[in-house]
Amino acid sequence: MVNIGMVFSVLFIIIACLGGVASYLRWWPEYAVYQQRMTGEAELAQAEYSKQVQVRDAQGKLDAAKLLAQVEVQRAEGVAKANQIIGDSLRNNEAYLKYLWITDVTGNKAPTVIYVPTEANIPILEAGRTPPALAPKEK
Repeated sequence: MVNIGMVFSVLFIIIACLGGVASYLRWWPEYAVYQQRMTGEAELAQAEYSKQVQVRDAQGKLDAAKLLAQVEVQRAEGVAKANQIIGDSLRNNEAYLKYLWITDVTGNKAPTVIYVPTEANIPILEAGRTPPALAPKEK
């Protein structure tokens, strides 16, 4: 004899499976559209984030370039001011300039050739003079 409880159980399982398949077939297209929409929104958010990163990177480079330009202007102003001070202090101060020249010539260990201008302000050149290091060695 067939147990009626078992028949109802099998029928319930079959109906439940058919209901699940019907539900899957009914809601799957909508889920696929939803999934594609979520994927698109995620890609759009990633693209917007990447754009913001690039914009902020470019803004940082622009700010750095502006600050470097300001630094360069400040440095140039400082050099110009220093040159002005040095120029003003050396003007009409021939004794100090002669002192600097003498200390430079006497402090220089390498042989120094000094050309003295003649009456026409043209120096006498020693075209035939050969430095000792380059002179041919005698045998």
